[in-house]
Amino acid sequence: MDFYYLPGSAPCRAVQMTAAAVGVELNLKLTNLMAGEHMKPEFLKINPQHCIPTLVDDGFSLWESRAIQIYLVEKYAKDDALYPKDPQKRAVVNQRLFFDQGTLYQRFTEYHHPQLFHKQPANLELYRKMNEGLELLNSFLTSQFVAGDVLTIADLCIYATISSYDAAKVDLTPFHNVTRWLSKLRKEAPGAALNEAGLEDFKAFLAKFVQPNKVN
Repeated sequence: MDFYYLPGSAPCRAVQMTAAAVGVELNLKLTNLMAGEHMKPEFLKINPQHCIPTLVDDGFSLWESRAIQIYLVEKYAKDDALYPKDPQKRAVVNQRLFFDQGTLYQRFTEYHHPQLFHKQPANLELYRKMNEGLELLNSFLTSQFVAGDVLTIADLCIYATISSYDAAKVDLTPFHNVTRWLSKLRKEAPGAALNEAGLEDFKAFLAKFVQPNKVN
């Protein structure tokens, strides 16, 4: 199973952890976006949207990290713990996945990408929007995990994102439920070592471009 990825990418790390959780071995295909490898004809045949992560499973191509996570657990998981079949439990997991996509991860990229790719100064209003997302996540974490008392793919997805916040020196200390949960995931999540290793690449990349986070 081929996996086109960058180790520093949070969406890629979420997929790697999900693969570890279901016992699937990925054939890692490092894809250098800065060198334009995702725009080569052979990659465009696999994924015309030219993004990572991209998975190829016996000729079947899939991209968008959360879709890949769902595919892996539905095809390879031994039970439904990571992605419950119960409609209401699954709905909560889906809500958390979409919350990550549309709020947590989106606000993180909206704050950092202008600095990374356009050499713009830090935008304090966008930093505050990240904190609003963290406040919401903190309110969701009344149980052990983001969607209840059992670890799901939503935890792996959001763990990849929030550990990126931490690596970027976003102050998480006001959000006690978040810091408690993050510490737990770092110890217990399947594939956590892969996530932490990828964060080292992410930190090195950030250090070249991003100003230290500071809110007035």
